[in-house]
Amino acid sequence: MSAADIANRHFTAAMDEAKTTGQDNESVCRSLLNLVVAKYLETRSVDDVRSELNFLADNCDPDADFAFMRP
Repeated sequence: MSAADIANRHFTAAMDEAKTTGQDNESVCRSLLNLVVAKYLETRSVDDVRSELNFLADNCDPDADFAFMRP
């Protein structure tokens, strides 16, 4: 099982539990993101975590091509 499979299984379970308990999906996602950032900060610098988050934010549009992609 890959790391992505493990993460996806737990994320799906969190979203299912949010639905059954009446929690807002966005609040649960925000809480999960806060946990991920806190875990990153245990072993990575603030600048490194910021760079990771900026990369994800800059490339979150699924319809946009990456700068290094050929036309």
